[in-house]
Amino acid sequence: MLSPYGMEIVESCITCKLRTDRIFCDLPDTALQAFEEIKYATAYPQGAVLFVEGQMPRGIFVLCKGSVKMSINSPNGRTVIVKLAEPGEVLGLSATISGKPYEVTAETIDPTQVNFVKRDDFLRFLKDDVEACFKVAEQLSEKYHSACKEAGSLGLSHSAAEKLAKLLLEWSSKNGEGSKSEPRVKLRLTHEEIAQMIGTSRETVTRLFADMRKRQIVQSKGSTLVIRNTGALRELANHNN
Repeated sequence: MLSPYGMEIVESCITCKLRTDRIFCDLPDTALQAFEEIKYATAYPQGAVLFVEGQMPRGIFVLCKGSVKMSINSPNGRTVIVKLAEPGEVLGLSATISGKPYEVTAETIDPTQVNFVKRDDFLRFLKDDVEACFKVAEQLSEKYHSACKEAGSLGLSHSAAEKLAKLLLEWSSKNGEGSKSEPRVKLRLTHEEIAQMIGTSRETVTRLFADMRKRQIVQSKGSTLVIRNTGALRELANHNN
């Protein structure tokens, strides 16, 4: 089924061919059937807000297609993007379980499909299925591990150049295409949003990209970034190690 956003919607988790590769989606048949009965498949356009930081949890959002940026806002209005969620992740999980407000704001980067489950239905689902509880625990553990790794990688860097280099290397390892020697990364964020991820200004990010292009470390082709010299990018990422 096609949505208004030109994206093929996966109506059934049971027939989804991608679920075996995803932590939460790879449930036993009985649990998957129970989940199928309580979820709502929904499509969103680019720039749609799924939930807002401080909002009481309505439920979970299982990301099926597309990507979502997770951000927090400081009292002085500064925005920090804490991560980019990829298909297979469960958004709003810890808040839904704890009953505390969502910790972040979730906004779609491109046309996105999610499976939404109301909080009460999801909690009953977990109480009735031990395997589903293990999957949730695995997802929460993965989120904690990723958060610690990203905080250490970006937070302990000594310069914006190191942080940007590490971010590009991470994106190329996760979503890079093309050859290993010259991976291609589709930039889904603006310079302003990248600055919000690494704690610097848009002007600094623009200047760093210009410097990388001048040194032939990267090459821009529209929204695609070609990493022409992975070794030099790694040296930049580990400059103070």
